[in-house]
Amino acid sequence: MEQKEIKLLLEQVAKGKLSVESAILQLKEAPFEDLGFAKLDYHRGLRQGIGEVIYGAGKTSEQIVQIAENLQQHGQKTVLITRINADVAKSVGSSIKLKYFAMGRVGIVGEMPVPDGRGKILVATGGTSDMPIAEEAALTAEALGNEVTRLYDVGVAGLHRLLAHKEDIMEASVIIAIAGMEGALASVIGGLASCPVLAVPTSIGYGASFHGISALLSMLNSCASGVSVVNIDNGFGAAYQASMINHITDGRR
Repeated sequence: MEQKEIKLLLEQVAKGKLSVESAILQLKEAPFEDLGFAKLDYHRGLRQGIGEVIYGAGKTSEQIVQIAENLQQHGQKTVLITRINADVAKSVGSSIKLKYFAMGRVGIVGEMPVPDGRGKILVATGGTSDMPIAEEAALTAEALGNEVTRLYDVGVAGLHRLLAHKEDIMEASVIIAIAGMEGALASVIGGLASCPVLAVPTSIGYGASFHGISALLSMLNSCASGVSVVNIDNGFGAAYQASMINHITDGRR
């Protein structure tokens, strides 16, 4: 049960539309359930405002189905599955209703939420090769209730492509800058934007890029203020953080 659902429950009690006993019954569920292979944290949405996310890599389709079904049964309307490959997704989809996005290797069970963030999250990439990580970020942000603008293939090899979208950059409340090679995109965007920039180094590049290490170090050494860096290829982590920022209102989530 998520924070907004708890708030609605308490409001119903306050208005006399729901008895205290009924409310207690709905809140009485155990903090987690041991399925043997996984311990599901049903109160994460209450503590953090965002429910459990399934990391699909390494899990069988049967495990993913069981986790997703249990989360839904406990009130989680949107179940996000990251890093799920096409074969496993196909198997999962034969058991439960799954919407699969192959580019980002993301699966969604349930309904996508109506965006309730205070602004837009902009997801920008240096090149088209960065799109799998970008789509993981964009879909994660949307599944967490954010409006997303995609701005792909605007790297520094053709800076005019980025500058043609200055309005999108200025209007964003958070920007996720995704790039491999030397990772310069984050610094350039960081020098233009008035909002937080979350940099995602990718493992895209030739030999001396060291599978994303070069981009990671460049982004960590950015001279643009307001740039923070997540791990290599971690589109999910950047989007999760961006969503938290985009849902801050008057200092509270």
